[in-house]
Amino acid sequence: MDRRRFLDLAVFGGALGSLSAILHPVLRFLIPPEDAEPQPDSLKAGKAADFPAGTGKILKFGRKPVLLLRDAKGAFHALSATCTHLDCLVQYRSEQDLIWCACHNGKYDLSGKNLSGPPPRPLDKYQVKLAGEEVLIVRSA
Repeated sequence: MDRRRFLDLAVFGGALGSLSAILHPVLRFLIPPEDAEPQPDSLKAGKAADFPAGTGKILKFGRKPVLLLRDAKGAFHALSATCTHLDCLVQYRSEQDLIWCACHNGKYDLSGKNLSGPPPRPLDKYQVKLAGEEVLIVRSA
């Protein structure tokens, strides 16, 4: 192999390596990996005594946040904690007895139905089951 052929191969190999170093992260971004984390069907939220009436708490249900709230009458409700408008976190406002999104003043009732503001659809619902003193949140079918 002569010197010219060797230099041609070295330049070609360097260019190929540089191109692959640039394209690899771009392709990894455009083609995301499959979701390897399994989604749970239920979540133990804690004991019922840990949730006084008129309070709400955001819990992690797999990869999604869930708002577990206990209304003034003592009934439990579990809803998706992300607003249906722009995925902001919602919060329970006990003084108004509604769920509120601070991003654009979206309001939902305790069943998740959108009342006012820009949210286009209701919040996703989860079932709440009591097993003795334990509060369980179960994915709705």
